[in-house]
Amino acid sequence: MFDLDAYLARIDLPARPTLDAAGLARLQRAHRLAIPFENLDVMLGRAIAIDSASVFAKLVTARRGGYCFEQNRLFGDALATLGFVARPILARVWLGIDREAGPVPPLTHTFSLVAVAGREWVADAGFGGTYAPVLPLEDGAEAEAPDGARFRLTRHDRDGWLLERHGAAASTDGRGAGPGWQAQFSFTLDRVADADLALGNHWSSTAPGTRFTTLRIVSIVLPHGFAALTDTQYRRIAADQETAGTITDPRVYRMRLSLMFGITLSTEEVAALELF
Repeated sequence: MFDLDAYLARIDLPARPTLDAAGLARLQRAHRLAIPFENLDVMLGRAIAIDSASVFAKLVTARRGGYCFEQNRLFGDALATLGFVARPILARVWLGIDREAGPVPPLTHTFSLVAVAGREWVADAGFGGTYAPVLPLEDGAEAEAPDGARFRLTRHDRDGWLLERHGAAASTDGRGAGPGWQAQFSFTLDRVADADLALGNHWSSTAPGTRFTTLRIVSIVLPHGFAALTDTQYRRIAADQETAGTITDPRVYRMRLSLMFGITLSTEEVAALELF
């Protein structure tokens, strides 16, 4: 059984959200502010389990982070326990890829499609590169994140639905740094089975030469910004202040993981990441 009280405590939400669009947005925002996105267990050679019990044990009990298949499993379980009607959707991530010239990416992202009062809403507690507020599934729907980045949903014959972003490079993890609207991910409304999620998770955590199997990625949403650590490259935006730099000392890396992202790794685990 899902321990809702422990989850709400983990995301620092003192009361249950209302079962409406505002409550959904409040829940997603609290989740993103509290639980970091990370793939460090992949780089430590550990299998990524996405069943409900394993995800809860890692992200809530052990206070670690995870990537989208973990994050949105936890978020989906919380939605169901609260009484929201939601289902998973799979998406293709285009951030940093030329949609016209680049190869078509695989279905390696998942989020929740939530039905509220006769409308469907895109709710994503696990996209590591940037933060998109809850959006209604409507052609042309737009929203602005607290860091100033704008998001919109459009319907396309080729891609189904496309989520685009427009914002400063510092409000992402470094991908999609050019000006103007850029594709973040595309998706269809096809039904997604647990086997589909398992396949996407397996590919994401094991395929050689990919982002998740070659880079150590950590990020978290800030109240008015975003912080990211990709290998030893640190980037942070908070309100109008931007900071970027390279970490050259494993002790500083471990401290930054703890203080900024809330992730505690041992000295031996940091050494096993083979960054220094």
